Amino acid sequence: MTATLAGCGGSGGSGDVTLKLVAADYGTSDANKSDKYWDGVARSFEASHPGIKVEVTVYPWTDVDRKVAEMVKAGDAPDIAQIGAYADYAKAGKLYSADQMLSIPVQANFLPKLADAGRVDRIQYGLPFVASTRLLFYNKKLFGQAGLPAPQTWSDIAGDAAALKQRGVTYPFALPLGQEESQAETLMWMLSGGGSYTDDVGSYDIDSEENVKTFTWLKSNLVDKGLVGPVAPGKLNRAKAFEAFTKGQVGMLNGHPTLMEEAERKGIDVGMVPLPGETGPTEGSMGVADWIMGFKENGHRAEIGKFFDFMFSDKNVIEFADTYDMLPVTESASASMEDNPDFKALHQFLTTLPEAEFYPFGKTSWAQASESIKENIGKAVEPGANPETVLAKIAREATAAEAAE
Repeated sequence: MTATLAGCGGSGGSGDVTLKLVAADYGTSDANKSDKYWDGVARSFEASHPGIKVEVTVYPWTDVDRKVAEMVKAGDAPDIAQIGAYADYAKAGKLYSADQMLSIPVQANFLPKLADAGRVDRIQYGLPFVASTRLLFYNKKLFGQAGLPAPQTWSDIAGDAAALKQRGVTYPFALPLGQEESQAETLMWMLSGGGSYTDDVGSYDIDSEENVKTFTWLKSNLVDKGLVGPVAPGKLNRAKAFEAFTKGQVGMLNGHPTLMEEAERKGIDVGMVPLPGETGPTEGSMGVADWIMGFKENGHRAEIGKFFDFMFSDKNVIEFADTYDMLPVTESASASMEDNPDFKALHQFLTTLPEAEFYPFGKTSWAQASESIKENIGKAVEPGANPETVLAKIAREATAAEAAE
């Protein structure tokens, strides 16, 4: 379903500008659809900015990127789009840069790692809209029954999973490498082994020695020993793994704030620690960000900038993050939430955000590389597979996609 919201402000007359904004729906039910948030922001903005109206259309996440792509192709780009990726539009010269739209205080307020993740050729086009990080979740009740402390190393994970399996836990360690979001699970494990998707200069490094070692360990110590549950990792999607965790069927898995809230609502006593690494807790965390951007097509640069300056106020940023169990993208909103005991449950995630590592969003080849990861990474841990061969295939496809740009 699509919802279109037309704000009721504006001064009337020939000087009016209407900004068209397309956004994604983060809601999980009719009660918390994103329409309500955007309606509040649009009406408040119009009340303080006579002459500028905001017309918002909200699409489900399954449709929003495609809808915006169709609008742009048809020569009917929105003024503002809140979607999953920005790099293709930036490379095509269709977006305003951040400094063309935002006031200096607003642009300087983004968390530096997020601002960097929004750059193409060192210029920021993608404005971070909302973020999240990942931690290792464990079921405290199951761990307590087995007499296990929280895991800190890979060997702890393997030993704890073996103990949980002996006690009949369905998924001692849930490893979702199915197509839904396996690029996230993959990056978390790469980081825990000292690797990543790219090297220090930003080139793809998917089949690095560190990454091969990580997936070889995963296959040998978790998958081959039957410690990942009844569904093969390549067939297990994140949603199913999360659902099993909320039912008390999972000992450990990598999770984010929304899962924490859902599991606790279902009565699960959730423990959270940084993802264990080979010799101790991983220093960095994986971060995920969604983006908002301004299109040049209608020439509304000044009006878009005014809207963004308004939208990125602490009040609006915190309201959205709070509603959807996400993390704010600005320094001031993050500090405000860290100082507020009402957000204590999110403090551990907030702590990891400034140093989190994100996907290589600035690469227009990332969409293709991500698809290759989702399609192939589960094969790296299948019986008889060679992880190095699978990672090399993904690396070749990513490098080819990059060379074609």
